[in-house]
Amino acid sequence: MKTKPAAFLVHLLTGSGAALALLALIAATRGAWPVMFGWLVVALIVDGIDGPLARRVDIKRNASNWDGVILDLVVDYLTYVFIPAYALIYTGLLPWHLGMVAALFIALTGAMYFADVRMKADDNCFVGFPAVWQMPLLVFLTFNPPAWVTAVSILGMGLAQFTWAKFVHPVRTVRWRPVTLAMCLAWVVFGGWSVWNHFEPPMLVKLGLLATSLWLLFAGILMQLIPERPSRPAP
Repeated sequence: MKTKPAAFLVHLLTGSGAALALLALIAATRGAWPVMFGWLVVALIVDGIDGPLARRVDIKRNASNWDGVILDLVVDYLTYVFIPAYALIYTGLLPWHLGMVAALFIALTGAMYFADVRMKADDNCFVGFPAVWQMPLLVFLTFNPPAWVTAVSILGMGLAQFTWAKFVHPVRTVRWRPVTLAMCLAWVVFGGWSVWNHFEPPMLVKLGLLATSLWLLFAGILMQLIPERPSRPAP
């Protein structure tokens, strides 16, 4: 089937995330962490808009020579897993050798997670920690916790990728979506504030970042512990 230009341009938009990941990597090699997060935010925006555009132009029909799902997974692995893992080695959050081990752990477990065909539940929650490692990395840089706290947190989240624990998708998970969307937007504001202030924001911003991070991390598990009430039949 003939490829239509508009559909191919959407593939290019998705693929541009790989170029943005390279720019983030260049910033990371220079220790320019705010710049690195800036490029990762742009990549996140691209990741958020390419899906609706792909559906609008019917990309599977009009640009079928390229698999958008595989392309998206490749880009997501670079921006969500590989770049944060690389940055972790040089942030000073962990001693050099421990940071290297943690980065290798993130890279390996993240690759396995993205290949897991069970990563999405019927309610659009992620099954297992969804390997969005740039988010905990930003929190670690903001709070600069003791090395053992960072290491244990990374181990816990990495192992959680292989469990049946659920983690909300900020947009697609319907249950509690208004609260989750508000928490996600607040997290972006607090996280951006922290990055802009070179990870030394006011205490109120730190507390906001911590509170919203805890919601995004544990809301899905809370859903599992509190079963949804069945809807009442219409009279």
